[in-house]
Amino acid sequence: MMERNILHIDMDAFYAAIEQRDNPDLRGLPVIIGSRHPRSVVSTASYEARAFGVHSAMPMVKALKLCPEAICIPPNLKKYQNVSEKIMQIFNKYTDLVEALSLDEAFLDVSGSQRIFGNPRVIAQRIKENIKEQVGLTCSIGISYNKFLAKLASDLEKPNGMTVICKEDIKNKVWPLPINKMWGIGPKSSIKLEKCNIRTIGQLAQTDLNFLQNILGSWGAEVYHMANGIDNRPVVPHREAHSIGHETTFLEDTVDLEFIKMVLLDLAQEVGRRLRSQ
Repeated sequence: MMERNILHIDMDAFYAAIEQRDNPDLRGLPVIIGSRHPRSVVSTASYEARAFGVHSAMPMVKALKLCPEAICIPPNLKKYQNVSEKIMQIFNKYTDLVEALSLDEAFLDVSGSQRIFGNPRVIAQRIKENIKEQVGLTCSIGISYNKFLAKLASDLEKPNGMTVICKEDIKNKVWPLPINKMWGIGPKSSIKLEKCNIRTIGQLAQTDLNFLQNILGSWGAEVYHMANGIDNRPVVPHREAHSIGHETTFLEDTVDLEFIKMVLLDLAQEVGRRLRSQ
């Protein structure tokens, strides 16, 4: 099998960066995208806010305790979607193998693009320049021969970074990293592994496969192979949705069953509408 050349492109603090781009008065200030309501959560935090420990999905109450001077801005999803469409158009100039993971993140397989545009590093640099010139934002890009390593690489030099991981880099660049940098290893799995003195990706890579499967179940084999630099998943441009959902957040706790049933009915109707439209 020919070795792939894969980019993972991740926009830097996407929602917050758009607001700072559009309002120069916000530049250099801690910006949080989300409502100040106590039930709200952080959608995105600017790097100035992240310096205080604020991060995405954090309860707003906690975020404002860490950074009381933060400027909270309600999300404008329509605006963010419009910017995302422009960025995806840039990606599609360089390859038709673009797998969007969200509005601000995508994999690109540029294996077949090099005769036209140059090597993967040159392509990545051109994409960064195009995004900066046409959209006014920065991104971080990871370059490798598989998806796992490309995604890992994009997170190593944020913001506005570009990192390459080759096969010969795995022991020096990848293995020293903590296990929570592994794709698919969340807090619960990290605790299980740390109890077994597995704290780095390198220790994970050198652990007996059967032992890992006993700890992590069927996911253990996937994790083991990725830690050893093996990930054969292709970049898939169009994927079918596996689920459709809808949600809401109550302003106050409630035990009113009639009210809850009414809300559930509304949510079910919205899911049905989205199913029919797709």
